[in-house]
Amino acid sequence: MKIKRFTIDGPCLVTPPVFGDSRGWFSETYNATALAAVGISDVFVQDNHSYSAKTGTLRGLHFQVEPHAQAKLVRVVAGAITDIIVDIRPNSPSFGEHVSVNLSAKNRAQLYVPKGFAHGFITRQANTELCYKVSGFYAPDCDRGIAWDDPELGLDWGFATPFCSDKDSKHPTLSDYLERQST
Repeated sequence: MKIKRFTIDGPCLVTPPVFGDSRGWFSETYNATALAAVGISDVFVQDNHSYSAKTGTLRGLHFQVEPHAQAKLVRVVAGAITDIIVDIRPNSPSFGEHVSVNLSAKNRAQLYVPKGFAHGFITRQANTELCYKVSGFYAPDCDRGIAWDDPELGLDWGFATPFCSDKDSKHPTLSDYLERQST
């Protein structure tokens, strides 16, 4: 597997090899031993599959807090997205910084999202499907989000008015979220 690191410690882009011939292609998309060799040792306990019908559909920025925080391994199986993760680890030197990558069925790259990052994506094509592994089960009482359009984060989604859920349009800014946690 090809691994690309970022300036922010933790996340990485994982690109599995693809083996093709006249019949088509084959790719091993997940191998715990290969990932552990590069420092990704999370035990993934659940696979999720997300479908978005429209281009410009935004989902996020989502995360779960302890004791049910989740690491994720995200890949696109149809279509294309811009995937953005924000470091929300309070003691991290890169707190509030983000990573933005383009994932598609064509490039087959996967984004590893460690615990302590808010995750969101916007579709670049209609009928986009994501599959992602998570290291913790969904826990509604630990489910949180921050505003996708938080001006302090300066995230470039590429769409002025994306399609998003009511829930995602009402998340607090990162500063407001942190203030609520401290009271």
